[in-house]
Amino acid sequence: MYVQRQLAATLRQAITGFPAILVTGPRQSGKTTFLRHEAGEEVDYVSFDDPLERDFATHDPSGFLGRFSARPVILDEIQYVPSLLPYLKLRIDAEPGRVGRWLLTGSQQFGLMRDIGESLAGRVAILELPPFSHLEHSAPSLEATLWNGGYPIPALYPERRDLWLRSYLATYIERDVRQIRNIPDLHAFNQFLGLAAARHGQIFHPADLARELGISQPTVKSWASVLEASYLAFFLPPWFRNYGKRIVKSAKFYFLDSALVTLLTRLPNATAALAGPMGGALLEGWIVTEAVKAFMAHGRKPELYFWRSHDGLEVDLLIVIDGRLQPIEIKLTATPSSGHVEPLNRFIAAAGQEASQQGLLVCRTEKQQPLPNGHLAVPWQAFPGWLNDRLLQQ
Repeated sequence: MYVQRQLAATLRQAITGFPAILVTGPRQSGKTTFLRHEAGEEVDYVSFDDPLERDFATHDPSGFLGRFSARPVILDEIQYVPSLLPYLKLRIDAEPGRVGRWLLTGSQQFGLMRDIGESLAGRVAILELPPFSHLEHSAPSLEATLWNGGYPIPALYPERRDLWLRSYLATYIERDVRQIRNIPDLHAFNQFLGLAAARHGQIFHPADLARELGISQPTVKSWASVLEASYLAFFLPPWFRNYGKRIVKSAKFYFLDSALVTLLTRLPNATAALAGPMGGALLEGWIVTEAVKAFMAHGRKPELYFWRSHDGLEVDLLIVIDGRLQPIEIKLTATPSSGHVEPLNRFIAAAGQEASQQGLLVCRTEKQQPLPNGHLAVPWQAFPGWLNDRLLQQ
């Protein structure tokens, strides 16, 4: 079963303008399926998960590339053979003006991006494919949405959720973590994952995690960068403009997929996840990561922030749209009121013309409705469409 991905339109644009396209993102987000479907039948395919192909490309890169005809080629998991990239550059430069020939996938950011940048700068379009967004696949309720997450297997086959998520984490820790960082104590890293998940939607304080785990702050920061490199986590940066107040300057931490949070924090079921103490953080994280996915679908770097002053003023999410800051509050409430928009009022007053004059309250209201001072209450499930429409207008 193929689910149409929003990134398809951006991919088609990239194919007409670049000789190589790299689709990166977390493992099992559907990168290979996406490329094979969008590229059509007239394409060659090689996976570097195959040790024989990996060995061939490593020891005879010219011979490996020379085996392909004039058709487009998908090179899957390119991070396993970084030594192939300079030879790929030579092939690209030998055919100036030819576009859409080399279609690459990769699952790790740091090393892969360095190798790609050194070898294929100016020759490759880099696209990111996260797990499903709400516009690509929707569950019947907020509880199911948060519980099953966006990875294709648990999203499409909820009965396989628990086993798949546990297997995914085990494979991730044994395979990807060792490749990105040489982490000798995987038990401690497992504990770090659980403690980090419990801080989903909170300010990231390495000192607190270091104290609880009995490790150094640099180690915590290094492990957090592993989560970011493998697309498991996203750090939402603060908006630094002071507006006359002292502000918090540390990022907020989110797992990119809510199902992993519920697994790592050992929540018993979907109902308890939303009704319990993490319900607000789960909804907030879902809205933030839907915004991340929207920018990725358009081939753009997320222009997302939050704002919190030391005197307690906080706006959950700021989105840069048309050069202005769109302030968004995120609440579990189904009955929005004037009290919920007070942070929006205060932020807009402080930011002036830098901010949109209409704030959004994203919540569990059944329908869109106006709020005092020109603000708008938007149902949680309508937010992804609202943002996608705004990004299309830019």
